[in-house]
Amino acid sequence: MAVPFSYSLRNLWTRRLTTILTVSGMALVVFVFATILMLAEGLQKTLVETGSYDNVVVIRKGSGSEVMSGVDRQQASVVEVQPEVAVGPDGRRMLVKELVVLIALPKRDSGQKSNVVLRGIMEASPVLRPQVKLVAGRLPRMGTTEVMAGMGIVRGFRGVGLGETLCCGLRNWRIVGLFDAGTTGFNSEIWGDADQFMQAFRRPVYSSVLFKLRESSEFDAMKARIETDPRLTLEARRETRYYLDQSEAMAKFLRILGLSLTIIFSLGAVIGAMITMYSAVANRTAEIGTLRALGFQRRSILLAFLVESLLLGFLGGAVGLFFASFMQFVSVSTMNFQTFAELAFSFTLSPAIAVEAMLFSLGMGFVGGVLPAFQAARLNIVDALRAV
Repeated sequence: MAVPFSYSLRNLWTRRLTTILTVSGMALVVFVFATILMLAEGLQKTLVETGSYDNVVVIRKGSGSEVMSGVDRQQASVVEVQPEVAVGPDGRRMLVKELVVLIALPKRDSGQKSNVVLRGIMEASPVLRPQVKLVAGRLPRMGTTEVMAGMGIVRGFRGVGLGETLCCGLRNWRIVGLFDAGTTGFNSEIWGDADQFMQAFRRPVYSSVLFKLRESSEFDAMKARIETDPRLTLEARRETRYYLDQSEAMAKFLRILGLSLTIIFSLGAVIGAMITMYSAVANRTAEIGTLRALGFQRRSILLAFLVESLLLGFLGGAVGLFFASFMQFVSVSTMNFQTFAELAFSFTLSPAIAVEAMLFSLGMGFVGGVLPAFQAARLNIVDALRAV
């Protein structure tokens, strides 16, 4: 015979103060656990959404990112004539050769300088990246010192507003446009003419070659040809894969940090739950004896107390997730470990994170309640009834 579920609920309600305190402790741990996972998820989502599946990024072998890559003009020309490169409606190949350099700009809130990506583009670059939308001003004219800035940079740094002048590379660059790239990494970049940047920053080579595939299924054949061509020292990746690789180191670091912090915090929450349940057993000794006398078996008593503890974990998880969900309205910026540049992104709550957080909270409830539950189940009927 099983103890009714309502029995566990009524006991939690009877001990409202201790229930609230225990749930609050668990909720705090779940909040920390969920927000750090949301931070890592937001970073990965931002970088993965930056790329397009049918776009291919070609960089120097072993370079890891565009910042460390170098593709000379001869090698870029070889890539340009690959048969898999798509041709646009105007008859031109949908391929661009880009340059990436880092400059230091003062942050809007603290005034401290941080690295920002300056991307040298070609005329077709915005076409290959449809997620980039012009929201103010106009596109920079090729062959001039005009640039446009992403909204993530405009919100986070000084001196990059529409009409302002940026001084770097011994030149003055006038900001003639602002663009919004949504939640992608491009939102944290400044774009201008690639050839002008190469001259200003004395860079004789491009950082990467980007092109759209004629057919998505042709990627493997194209990749093999480029990477085995003796004239080239290049590697090709789908743009989505390239940006996913960019996020892995930082996301892994955040998850390890989150796990370490939550393990430390969870010890306190588990101890709190254990104290609460031991107190419940001590205060209900006679009640437990009465239940045993009425015919409830030891396993029923054990299950009833475990259910109470799991309910504490469930409530703590639900409350912690509720408050963590509001972090989705917060944007943060941090340094990308791969590019050493500032990257703005938002917390992202996914179904997987919600499930992980709830399982973690239920685990705390189980660990905190299992020993008190065994103690309650082991109570002798006669000794328990003497407490009446």
